[in-house]
Amino acid sequence: MTIYGGRFAGRSAIVTGAASGLGCEVARRIVAEGGTVVLWDVDRDKLAVAADVIGAIHYEAFDIADVAAVERATATSVSVLGKVDILVCSAGITGATASVQDYPLDSWQRVVDINLNGVFYCCRSVVPHLLANGYGRIVNVASVAGKEGNPNASAYSATKAGVIGFTKSLGKELAAKGVIANAITPATFESPILAQLPQSQVDYMRGKIPMGRLGQVSETAAMVCFMASEECSFTTASTFDTSGGRTTY
Repeated sequence: MTIYGGRFAGRSAIVTGAASGLGCEVARRIVAEGGTVVLWDVDRDKLAVAADVIGAIHYEAFDIADVAAVERATATSVSVLGKVDILVCSAGITGATASVQDYPLDSWQRVVDINLNGVFYCCRSVVPHLLANGYGRIVNVASVAGKEGNPNASAYSATKAGVIGFTKSLGKELAAKGVIANAITPATFESPILAQLPQSQVDYMRGKIPMGRLGQVSETAAMVCFMASEECSFTTASTFDTSGGRTTY
């Protein structure tokens, strides 16, 4: 459903984690509201289907933990789009559900590589193009876990806290240069990423939400699209909340 008509007319976006879930819904809305989108994700088959359904101009299948691959994808995407106005970093994984003393080292490293290093690589690569435009919007997807911490999810919580801190730093760097950078901190919402978690962990997170339900992907996508639009013009280096009342700061 298109809410604001041509809100993204003339704007070009890169969306990571766009093969499914939040990234896919954000990309769909940007296209529906007049924008042009390139999709990034590691799952080539799902990405191809999503690109066809959404009407994305192009897609790139690669691992955002690979900095060289990020730089190649950025160059190709800018060439296809002509310019980049918007970067939405939505790619992420949950990692293992385990106590710190039992947390698998390989899972810890992988979560850090995707959730934190990957966001840094993407921003580092795309920011020069936003600066060249003199305009840009960056939305980095964090989590309430980055504010509060979830037990048995130390890697996920730590990396999402890192995304919040990184975005605050980046937003301040860019504040006077026409480029706005903010993070969003959703509570748990219905998404394919929940398949990576045991039901007990999902139940725990639902139980922390005062509204008593999980969010809908459309609710967080609506906020992301505001953050990615010209309407978000005087808030940067900050976080937006979609948590059903779980976090209030």
